Formats: sequence, structure tokens, C-alpha cells
Amino acid sequence: MLNKGLRDEKKVKMDTMLSTLLSLAFVPKFWNIEDTSLLDNQLTHFGLTTDILNQIEEKDLISLLDKQEMDWAQKEQFGDFLIAFSKDNSFDLSDKAIAIYEHIQSGSKTFSFEIFNKIASAKVNLK
Repeated sequence: MLNKGLRDEKKVKMDTMLSTLLSLAFVPKFWNIEDTSLLDNQLTHFGLTTDILNQIEEKDLISLLDKQEMDWAQKEQFGDFLIAFSKDNSFDLSDKAIAIYEHIQSGSKTFSFEIFNKIASAKVNLK
């Protein structure tokens, strides 16, 4: 019973961090040092920074998310963050988001039209 409580606590903490990341990415920014430092503070919980996120390979990012024990919904939120962060930023992380979405589609063994549409949309919007 204790393990379930710890897992639930970790899930809530992870959900909170992802919500914060998404809220920071969806607010229009100029993406200066101050703005990216806010994101970096949240990304450090995942062992990332904006620079590392820009340089990391897709498969390594997915492995990192797996090590964080993210469930499929949390991985989807992280992909959503990458898409939102890419919109008005010099970094284009759409390819990493697509890799995460494709990983979800194949790994979850459940076809999702929502994920399918996110993949299609991200591919269309690649810079």
C-alpha cells in the first residue's frame, strides 16, 4: 500500500511540474535569458535545461522520460510543451515532440486519434 501512495505522490508532483511548464510555454514571451531561466528551473526536475533539450537526441529524450517513470498522458503533456515552446522560439523541438507522440502511439498499444492529429499537425508546422 505504501508503494501505491508513493507512486501517486510522484504522479501528482510530475503533473504539477508539467502543468507549470505548459503554462510558461503558452504565455507569449520574448524568450530572453530571464524567460528561459524560468523554464530551466522547471526542466531541472527532469534533468534537462533548454540547451540540453535543444541538443539531446530523440531516443535519448524518450529514455530520459522513461527513467522519470512518466505515464503516457504525462509524456503527451511533455510533447505538448515542446510544441508550444517551439512556436515563438529560436529552438524548433517539433521533431522531438513527434518522436514522443510516435513513441506513445506504438508503446501504449492503443491508437489515439488525438495523438495521430498532433503528429500530423506537428509535421505540417515543421519549420
